[in-house]
Amino acid sequence: MPGPGSQWIGEEEVKEILDVMSSGHLFRYGSLEDPGFKHKVYSFEKEFAACCGLKYALATSSGTAALLCALKAVGIGEGDEVIVPAYAFIATYSAVIFAGGIPVLAEIDESLCLDPADIERRIGPKTKAIMPVHMLGNPCDLEAITAVADKLGLPVIEDACQANGASYKGRRLGGKGVMGAFSLNIFKTVTAGDGGVVVTDDEDLYRNAFGFHDQGHSPLRGGVEVGRRSVLGLNFRMNELTGAVALAQLRKLDRIIAVLREKKRQFKESITGIEGMKFRTLNDPGGECATLCTVIFDSPERAARVSRKLGTTTVNRSGWHVYSNMEHINRYLRDRGLPHGKGAYPRTDDILSRAINLSVGVVDAGLGAAFGINIDSSKEEIRETAARFREACR
Repeated sequence: MPGPGSQWIGEEEVKEILDVMSSGHLFRYGSLEDPGFKHKVYSFEKEFAACCGLKYALATSSGTAALLCALKAVGIGEGDEVIVPAYAFIATYSAVIFAGGIPVLAEIDESLCLDPADIERRIGPKTKAIMPVHMLGNPCDLEAITAVADKLGLPVIEDACQANGASYKGRRLGGKGVMGAFSLNIFKTVTAGDGGVVVTDDEDLYRNAFGFHDQGHSPLRGGVEVGRRSVLGLNFRMNELTGAVALAQLRKLDRIIAVLREKKRQFKESITGIEGMKFRTLNDPGGECATLCTVIFDSPERAARVSRKLGTTTVNRSGWHVYSNMEHINRYLRDRGLPHGKGAYPRTDDILSRAINLSVGVVDAGLGAAFGINIDSSKEEIRETAARFREACR
């Protein structure tokens, strides 16, 4: 299974699904006073908001939908520019494009997240937001990023799709910016097969996002709205079956994160001290998801040699998380006279060419994480995997 939540699907999820099926009520809306309506999506939203320490959470059909709803909620429209990192999943860019905006890429640093020092030189008269990505479960340097955003009067939308359960300086992700977005697909810490969540403390932004996700309706479709809809929306609703799985998984999140952190600690200690290799920067070492362990070598040649021995690849050669590997995004950028193709972001290219992602909880060749351990690995398996890695580095 690709993600830790996928590996821990069990009786809890089955119970929640059967609860919905026995009711015959699969639509997310219904009367909370009706005992036949199990309100799984509603309960999931309430518990997710509480988990993040925020007032509002909106369940959506995917993490991509969550990003799009957040972008539209803050008013991103035709020609608006949004600063994003050059290392991110393709949905980060496509959500901006389908919101009507233009993704403006910026360099990453050795945390593999958006480099705060590179943001200001990407700012232009059409810049309307900054959307940092908490890549591979590692929180961005939110303090530095929000300091730049506050100085420029720009909203920050946290793309936390890969970092559900992570925190930054004691606070769960999603609340430092004006909005946050999460994913529930099979590669994430917890999963519903697919699905997403938008979070915020701002009631107006919540109402905007809700309207966009459900044909312009106000939250929970409360009251008669004919003649009063102000938002033109689409359909990104979550159904009750998805909500049932999401609810059961959410209740496992803290345990999943705790187990991942402990197994990563064991694995990391076993490969510490290799000459010419370091671990990526953690902006909050105690707050990461610990889904992956990224190592950075002193040269691309050595990283490539080690990755070949392990049957995996360096990060720059992995899938659609590397800007230069996205031929359709590069055509889009080229047609608008924006930097594109390998070499456009040299610092990002250099870091990714020297990096290898080792799996801890997420096993995904598309991330370059085809080698490593998983959430169920025993101490002996962790020691054996670490020994294989050390041997490959000789």
